Amino acid sequence: MHTVYRLNTSELDQRFINALKANFPSKEIEIIVYEVDETCYLMASEANRKRLIHAIDNVKSGSNLIGVDVENIK
Repeated sequence: MHTVYRLNTSELDQRFINALKANFPSKEIEIIVYEVDETCYLMASEANRKRLIHAIDNVKSGSNLIGVDVENIK
């Protein structure tokens, strides 16, 4: 069986350990840890890549930007 858990290190607690034990009772398992680069994940899709590159170009050129007044956010 192959299972991927994707979580923040702040979520590593006894519940996580218990879930591992429940999913793999009395089994030898291998845990591989690597840091996830969200940019690479988002760029993997052609549609996402085009959107992100377009948004980056907008920021660089200062066009199509939306101003937000953070003081009025509730």
